[in-house]
Amino acid sequence: MTEQNASQTQNLPQADTLLEKYDRESAYRKKLGKWAWVVSFLAISLTLFHLYTASFGILRSQMQGAIHLGTALGLIFLLYPAKKGLQHKQKGVPWYDVILAFTALFVGYYFAFFLSELTVRIPRGNATELDIIVATLGVVLVLEATRRCVGLPIVVIATLFIIYALFGQQMPFFPHRGFTWENLATRLYFSTEAIFGTPIQVSSKFIFLFLFFGVLLIKTGIGQFFYDLAFALTGRFTGGTAKAAVAASALQGTVTGSSVANTVSSGSFTIPLMKKSGFKPEFAAAAEASASTGGQIMPPIMGAAAFLLAEYTRTPYSQVMLAALIPALLYFSGVFMGVHFESKKLGIKGLPKEKLPDIKEVVLRRGYMILPLVLIFSTLLMGFSPIRAALVGITTAFVLSFFRKETRFSFKDILETLEQGARVALPVIAACATAGIIAGIVVITGLGGKLAGGIINLSGGILLLTLVYTMLACILLGMGLPTTANYVVTASIAAPAIVTHPEFAVPVLAAHMFVFYFGIVADITPPVCLAAYAGSGIARSNPFMTGVTAVKLAVAAYIIPYIFVFNPQLILIDYAPLSLAIAVITALLGMIGISSSVMGFFIRHSRVWERIVLFAGGLLLISPNKLVDLAGLALLALIWFIQKQRPDDSDFQHQPVETN
Repeated sequence: MTEQNASQTQNLPQADTLLEKYDRESAYRKKLGKWAWVVSFLAISLTLFHLYTASFGILRSQMQGAIHLGTALGLIFLLYPAKKGLQHKQKGVPWYDVILAFTALFVGYYFAFFLSELTVRIPRGNATELDIIVATLGVVLVLEATRRCVGLPIVVIATLFIIYALFGQQMPFFPHRGFTWENLATRLYFSTEAIFGTPIQVSSKFIFLFLFFGVLLIKTGIGQFFYDLAFALTGRFTGGTAKAAVAASALQGTVTGSSVANTVSSGSFTIPLMKKSGFKPEFAAAAEASASTGGQIMPPIMGAAAFLLAEYTRTPYSQVMLAALIPALLYFSGVFMGVHFESKKLGIKGLPKEKLPDIKEVVLRRGYMILPLVLIFSTLLMGFSPIRAALVGITTAFVLSFFRKETRFSFKDILETLEQGARVALPVIAACATAGIIAGIVVITGLGGKLAGGIINLSGGILLLTLVYTMLACILLGMGLPTTANYVVTASIAAPAIVTHPEFAVPVLAAHMFVFYFGIVADITPPVCLAAYAGSGIARSNPFMTGVTAVKLAVAAYIIPYIFVFNPQLILIDYAPLSLAIAVITALLGMIGISSSVMGFFIRHSRVWERIVLFAGGLLLISPNKLVDLAGLALLALIWFIQKQRPDDSDFQHQPVETN
């Protein structure tokens, strides 16, 4: 199958080119020249620093964060050019970026070295001129670094919030007393309210370690193991190539947190196979994009924002992980069903057995590679901290790499892995710092409570409308913000609207998971759906129609958050085993109804009125009310009976599928 895939991908755009186009994080300099050793030194030092503090004790949160952010900012200015596209034209690092890099290091380490004095004089309003200069440089450098490695939209939003904080008295909406620049800059940089607030603290303690763990796992070849396992398990069934792509991306999602990167890395392998099987290019790209996007909600690791969710809701990460499990399974079940119904509609069979990996060989020879994930899951469930769980996973993955010659680390490999661990964390660190600016201003100006009240007033105190407005805000923000920053903003602004209203009685965890989910699905929601566009680049399909198809496949993602808000037992809040089992079964049946309606096929091609009935039945089945569930089941049974009596689909026109 590998040779077959190679022949299919010879003429595809390079994965690196697609990543640079759709994923700002990948547009870094490739030719560093004499500065390569400085980047390596700083990156390796940053990773070793986190491994050391995780093993022997985390430093005071502000000092940990200052070293974490200061080193990251220095690396960003050395690695990322001022303008996208210059990474191929420039050789080495321009002098102005060298100055910015060392200024960023100075600004970060200034806070770390003088922390004791700063925490005394800043709250008293006794900031020195140097303090104000450092704080100003810190804010500006954070914004510029974020622009370079994350993108402009989040910087524009943060800048607008800074303007709002400075000129609060002149604002026509939600006015406040306003701040002087000296006061605002020092509060943004030298306090735990903004840049060094919760996002950076969580990034410096937990997120960096899990990102490094993901890099380590990929280096051991677990990605290929996931692909082979997925094809061995699902490849022989109807629409096997697409089902295997969904399964592989679900597994891959346990160790990666980027929708675009996962789409490109997995899609380069799976999309050509899906096209050759008979799927339209738009569908092949959409299947990969929707499955890859779901990786951020797949336990045990999920995306970086999941760790922030645990901190914001003051919920143990083990509980967040378990709460996300059933919704994640429902999400991937929905995508899987969509693939199944489309395959049935097009008559696409599975792959021959001789073209698939042998399941016994895959499991017996490489099954041990899943052990680090199992140990992380177990360690968290036993009540240990995420730091301990990450260290257990990292240590286990490193030891297991020596089991096979092809995955065994040399000293050079170890250094490269340490460096790569820091590199992949840079965009997350920058996004957390800038998101901290936004969240800090929301707090110090009181904007969060005002916006939450505005959303409730706009919805007339109706929970469903409040959820719809919150969903729209999350998706719109998600089109310009990375998931981590999107969650921080919506957790500060939108989630309180759901939680604070006394008549809603929505659990805090359910409200935050609601905004978490919709921040993620923005990656496949047109018109700005970067994961779908990246898949489209591989499939050579229509980008917009790829996004539309991804929405159809991932329709469950737009419904599941409403389910667990109205029925919190699906995220394991106040549940009884029997009622939970019934809720999961009816939700799965509901996914079948909705997916078959959207794809236009149940057991036969569905007429328009049948699709409407199937969709209605699916919605009724996801209700927590048992009588309503029965009504939904009756509607699905009715369509099944009607289609069963229909002898064939001769009255439907079959259109040929282009596979080139």
